Amino acid sequence: MCLAIPGKIKTIESQMDGMLRMAKVQFGGITKEASLEMVPQAKEGDYVLVHVGVAISVVNEEEAKKTFEFLKEAGELDELEPASIDQLKDK
Repeated sequence: MCLAIPGKIKTIESQMDGMLRMAKVQFGGITKEASLEMVPQAKEGDYVLVHVGVAISVVNEEEAKKTFEFLKEAGELDELEPASIDQLKDK
């Protein structure tokens, strides 16, 4: 299933001479990069919904936290969990 995961923007960086805005977005204990091209108004500290590496909307903190907890309980965040040594050996 493809889901948009809520995360908090920690930092924003420009790439390609300022033409592409990328953010470091924190999802629980994991940080990943996401494009901010679809949400030009997003700023550091905002919560965004990220789908396949692209922030698709800005959401309020309360809704982001509720959604993240629901996805966690449903087991939909396994790919965001740090891999254990045993898992890495299998790959």
